[in-house]
Amino acid sequence: MINQPLVSVVLVIRDIERFLPEAIESVLTQTFLDFEFLIVDFGSKDRSKEIALDYASRDQRVKVSQIAPCSYIEAKVAACTLPRSRYIAIQDADDISLPDRLNAEVDYLERNPAVGLLGGAVQWIDSVGNLIDSADDYPSENEEIQRELMVRNTFWHPTILMRRDAYEQVGGYRRVFVQSDDYDLWLRIAELYQCANLKQKVLKYRIHPQQLSFRKRKDQILCALAAQAAASLRRAGRPDPLDAAPEISPSLLVDMGVSIAEQKRSLASGYDGYIRHMFDAGNYSAVQDSIAEMLEVCQGYLDPRQVSDMHILAAEAAWKQGKIVGSLKAIGLAVQARPRVLGRPLRSLVDRVRYSFQS
Repeated sequence: MINQPLVSVVLVIRDIERFLPEAIESVLTQTFLDFEFLIVDFGSKDRSKEIALDYASRDQRVKVSQIAPCSYIEAKVAACTLPRSRYIAIQDADDISLPDRLNAEVDYLERNPAVGLLGGAVQWIDSVGNLIDSADDYPSENEEIQRELMVRNTFWHPTILMRRDAYEQVGGYRRVFVQSDDYDLWLRIAELYQCANLKQKVLKYRIHPQQLSFRKRKDQILCALAAQAAASLRRAGRPDPLDAAPEISPSLLVDMGVSIAEQKRSLASGYDGYIRHMFDAGNYSAVQDSIAEMLEVCQGYLDPRQVSDMHILAAEAAWKQGKIVGSLKAIGLAVQARPRVLGRPLRSLVDRVRYSFQS
């Protein structure tokens, strides 16, 4: 195709005006220049579409499309039909690509033609851009990625640069995945191509309670289990039931070999990780809400230590918000779940709460 850029950067947006300008500018200020920027709005009611159109009026690389209101996965499927370039880069509307991201990623794929999927390391930031401690332990080499990918997602979705041929060969994102659609895609690409992660940080990844992974965490965890189970079935030479499934449900997972107990354990582990990320980001109200949700969803599958630890974290979150009574209630629930907890770090929290009352 004449004058077709080497890279198509794909971004889907809806009601994300708070973070959108910074995300767009992070792409437009890349040191790599040979790209088009495809932005698809799927039903914004705020100024997101207007913001994108304003950038398009000032930079010919930006092309804005509007589709009817739909789900996030349907929007991504639609957006990824647009590129005609060699590579597809994923950008999320609340994250910030670092200036050399595309340059480093394109250079790597150009030098490694067997690699179909490439990601990179990230730096976590909070809702206002402050840096958060983050341990990026994702593997970088294909052999380790292939091994670990069967038990966890080893890529940060908004760091991805993939070959368009690889994306199209495996059928792209699948609509049955209302969450973890990226993980399912990586597993299918990894069956045909090598994969890699750059060790250098290529993106600032924003942690905030409005992001989809936090608001849809239960669905995300169950869908991740479905992606893993489907990959195991394919590798065993058996049909993938998700090709024809209308939705991913606990009963479907059981049919795929994932017991209810395993589902609950995975939910507990997934909630725990999300909650601690939110705590590190200072989203203390979201921490308390998510703990309540976790305890309800995973009831009967948490041991006393897990229940107590969550109540301790809820007490800490309440205390940091100045909610002394709420903190005391959470302390009581922690002790009720596991009385010996009084001999652990909880004692320091109790002392701080007591001091707050005396002050």
